[in-house]
Amino acid sequence: MSASVLPEGLDTFPKLLARNAGQWANVPAYREKEYGIWQSWSWSEVHEEVNALAMGYVALGLNEGDYVAIIGRNRPSLYWAMLAAQAAGAIPVPLYQDANAEEMAYVLEHSGARFIVAEDQEQVDKVLEVQDRLPAVEQIIYYDKRGMRKYEHKHLNAYEDVQAEGRAGHARLMPVLKERQEKLDENSTCVMLYTSGTTGKPKGVVLSNANIIASAKASSEFDSLSAGDSVLAYLPMAWVGDFIFSIGQACWTGFCVACPESPETMQADLREIGPSYFFAPPRFFEGLLTNVMIRIEDASPMKKWLFHKYMAHAKKVGPDLLDGKPVSFGDRLKYRIGELLIYGPLKNTLGLSRVRVGYTAGEAIGPEIFEFYRSLGINLKQLYGQTEASVFITQQPDGEVRADTVGVPSPGVELKIADNGEVFYRSAGVFVEYYKNPESTAGTKDAEGWVATGDAGFIEESSGHLRIIDRAKDVGKMADGSMFAPKFVENKLKFYPDILEAVVFGAGRENCVAFINIDLGAVGNWAERNNIAYASYQELAGHPQVLDSIQSHIEEVNKSVAADEMLSGCQIHRFLVLHKELDPDDGEMTRTRKVRRKIVGEKFDDLVAALYSDAKSIHTETEVTYEDGRKGAISATLELRDVAVVPVKREVAA
Repeated sequence: MSASVLPEGLDTFPKLLARNAGQWANVPAYREKEYGIWQSWSWSEVHEEVNALAMGYVALGLNEGDYVAIIGRNRPSLYWAMLAAQAAGAIPVPLYQDANAEEMAYVLEHSGARFIVAEDQEQVDKVLEVQDRLPAVEQIIYYDKRGMRKYEHKHLNAYEDVQAEGRAGHARLMPVLKERQEKLDENSTCVMLYTSGTTGKPKGVVLSNANIIASAKASSEFDSLSAGDSVLAYLPMAWVGDFIFSIGQACWTGFCVACPESPETMQADLREIGPSYFFAPPRFFEGLLTNVMIRIEDASPMKKWLFHKYMAHAKKVGPDLLDGKPVSFGDRLKYRIGELLIYGPLKNTLGLSRVRVGYTAGEAIGPEIFEFYRSLGINLKQLYGQTEASVFITQQPDGEVRADTVGVPSPGVELKIADNGEVFYRSAGVFVEYYKNPESTAGTKDAEGWVATGDAGFIEESSGHLRIIDRAKDVGKMADGSMFAPKFVENKLKFYPDILEAVVFGAGRENCVAFINIDLGAVGNWAERNNIAYASYQELAGHPQVLDSIQSHIEEVNKSVAADEMLSGCQIHRFLVLHKELDPDDGEMTRTRKVRRKIVGEKFDDLVAALYSDAKSIHTETEVTYEDGRKGAISATLELRDVAVVPVKREVAA
């Protein structure tokens, strides 16, 4: 890695933090809402908190190169725990807070973490449940003291006590910290982040300071981010995007990171903070739109009429206004009226009034959902990235935002498309290696630094934008040789408020079939409005009127899919509504809520087979995991429905 990638003196996070403490000493760095009150820490205060904890780590025996696991929800104290690990010459390893003990055991054992910083009693209990498999773990530090009083404290320490120990030994310990930090450079390991494990066991992605800081620098400059911006940190701390936004870009630009009080209050806290920079996966925007449409259904006839009238106009001219394209005076005036009556109040309710730059990524977002937000005047864009890239591979420049592409290469990123259509990239953000896995490293990154994304796509000659078709392993052929790209269809289906998830099958088959998960909130609201009684998700999922509604949505999607010459063979012929929601605890999704398509297909192979038969219904029984970890089983008889398709003439591939 060339030293020219980063400016001199800003190649490690301890150096960035020291710069921020001097340059933006009194500027808010982190905020947290607790007991309904926002608390704030300036960059100088954060610097002191991090150093105190880092010295406490050293006092407890943390060595250079050790791994420190961080478990919990988004809290300033846990971000500082990661920065403190770096300040002490160690390596932070954030874990998914909703992972069960077994999932945590794998990461803790694989990483060999000696120290664990856990948010509260719940996370400590998970670690203690599997501690007999974790001989490397020597210290567990907990932040929230509630419920911890009667625990054996031989290897348990309160976060504030560790900081107090560090402050008390400042004269002795600070020289040790400085000595360790002087050894760090841009090639030192910054963080180890585990992949979501869509296709198998999670892999530990080793990222250097150069990887993270160069990506943070380039992406911040791309969107002109500065110390005046703010973000809401609510996505899993173990996810690379949160690390880049809440530590990488925050430390580079000096902007403020706000942490919500809880997942349940996130939406209300988003409204109060009103961030200028915001990221959310497609599922978040889908959920917001579902809630909007539910509220519109409950509104008076006049409000409904106003909403649909002005939203139709917004769809027509909103994106052009956002991109600075010519719009007639009359249309501008009508849009301004819509801003006063509809768009402004709606953006305020959603907490997106002040968003200057918004991004979505992780999975493709439905074009209708994407256009809805842009029509409101929200500068929502798409980026394409991976953990292995330190997030950024492509981004959409302002004025070049489209629903069907993921943008142009991010600054410093090179792209190429292999003969089989797979996308490859090379950049300063490319990961160092997969921890303890040289075979996978060599299979993903070649000697010249090119990384295989596993996604199929192509670069448009006219615009230079990258278009992603689907996961390379998911893209296949139908029996007649036409293309099979399930995500394309699934994203169209998820535009409808009552469809939460869709899984399409069809590779090697004559036609496509689908599993559907209904959105319990949206469908439950419909049931209440129509005085339809139900006792469970399963009962509502099998209701004839719900099935009628889902069928009508699929038939609309089929019409849209039929219009795409390349993918017209992906129309859905039969479907069923699953009797349970796909769940990470049951292994059907990753912790980042990506469907494990292969596992779902294997687990419900009887249902797939039934959809490809002439059966009208099927009885099935499925094992489920309850919130407390207990196993159980649910059984149901599912109705299988045929769907109208649009006849198309397709050229059969040779």
